[in-house]
Amino acid sequence: MIAVRIWVVAMCVVASRAAAHDAVDAAPAAEATGIPAESDLSAAYRDVTARILGAALASDQGYRRLSELCDGIGHRLSGSKALERATQWAAAAMRADGLENVRLQPAMVPHWERGDESAVMVQPGPQVLSMLGLGRSVGTPRGGITADVVAVRSFAELNALPAEAVRGKIVLYNVPFTNYGTTVRYRGAGAKRAAARGAVAALVRSVGPTSLRTPHTGNMSAYTDSFPKIPAAAVTIEDAEMMQRLLDRGERVRVRLTMNARMLPDALSHNVIGELRGRERPEEVVVVGGHLDSWDVGQGAHDDGGGCVASMEALRLLKALGLRPRRTLRVVLWTNEENGLKGAEAYRDSVKADIARHVAAIETDGGMERPKGFGVKCLLAPSDSVDATRQARARARMQAIAPLLAGVGASAVDDNGGGADTGPLMRLGVPGVAHHTIGEKYFEWHHTPADMLDKVDPIEFRKNIAAIAALAYVLADMPDRLDDGPVSGTH
Repeated sequence: MIAVRIWVVAMCVVASRAAAHDAVDAAPAAEATGIPAESDLSAAYRDVTARILGAALASDQGYRRLSELCDGIGHRLSGSKALERATQWAAAAMRADGLENVRLQPAMVPHWERGDESAVMVQPGPQVLSMLGLGRSVGTPRGGITADVVAVRSFAELNALPAEAVRGKIVLYNVPFTNYGTTVRYRGAGAKRAAARGAVAALVRSVGPTSLRTPHTGNMSAYTDSFPKIPAAAVTIEDAEMMQRLLDRGERVRVRLTMNARMLPDALSHNVIGELRGRERPEEVVVVGGHLDSWDVGQGAHDDGGGCVASMEALRLLKALGLRPRRTLRVVLWTNEENGLKGAEAYRDSVKADIARHVAAIETDGGMERPKGFGVKCLLAPSDSVDATRQARARARMQAIAPLLAGVGASAVDDNGGGADTGPLMRLGVPGVAHHTIGEKYFEWHHTPADMLDKVDPIEFRKNIAAIAALAYVLADMPDRLDDGPVSGTH
């Protein structure tokens, strides 16, 4: 009954004025620039997007499929057997959905294994600390490392300490969360910066706003040859604050860290690709996808199982509705986003010679909370600088499409487009589109054992699928390209 009520509401909101889908071919451009007025795209696609939204909101297929991935396979670290089971599962699902050109694209990926690990505060104590080793970290010597802890709240504070205050110690980065981009620097470079001051290990406060003693793992940046490779692990906010309080009182804090982490030779993995071939311009492509790998804790439900299943489900719904856009819609489930981007690089290399035929690349890697909208970004190839002219055109078209997504709350448009896996395509000139949710809880679960399927609300998941499917269809079907880019050659 809930699904039926949502479907009716969506139909009432989005389909307030019906318009025939065939009218798209005759919709005139409103400006000499070729950018259609909002009314043109909105009117032309109102009826068809209402059908897409209604079908998505009425279906629980996506959530059941996400359960197959999360509950049936679980977490999927790069190089693991679980990840390869997931690639086979996804390819089989795409074939069952009737997608075309389903294939596995090989990529050699890093293979890091966590092994057994523990951290114990032996003085005062003993007290077991909740921890997770950081990806790419080396292990400890046999028997672990036992050393005094020195706590800092910034790299500047670390650098200001005298050499004897750091040498032979374990550095604890007790850095409160401000935003992910700022705070994650300590996870990435903390071990190298501590090693440069003579530390024997690094502990990093979990990168998130709050926790229930849930440590946050993630990838470190590569070690350098200039300083020793020291082990690094995340500890919870609660444990970091406990050690800070003890140190602030003048007490000695000693921790025994034991890690059996190791890097193995690169392993064979695969991107999973399937298509809904275009009816008029099959050589032009709109990509939509997420990354299939995850960290080796939790189930990778929000990061990024939900994005993968939503992308798969978008094409399944269009196929089931008998909707075939002008251009080809291609779902790509990338491998190795979390600790290498080797899947993204392999895909880029496979299409590089004909990159101008990529009309847009939609990435969904921000979880499946309540949908908010989409960002768009057009870069000057080959760089990370924005192409202002193409950016204005693409944003105008996204704003013209946005009212069609208001029924599921996804009508916001900003300039924060793209993502990690679409980045290599964007630097070759492909417009990048990012799916955005409200993100209220995402970083509480991100890279922790809490990223489980129960955190994905089934109704909000349907809304995200609806928004992704509708936007992907319009981008692939509308007469003009998103940024007025060329059909052949290079941007």
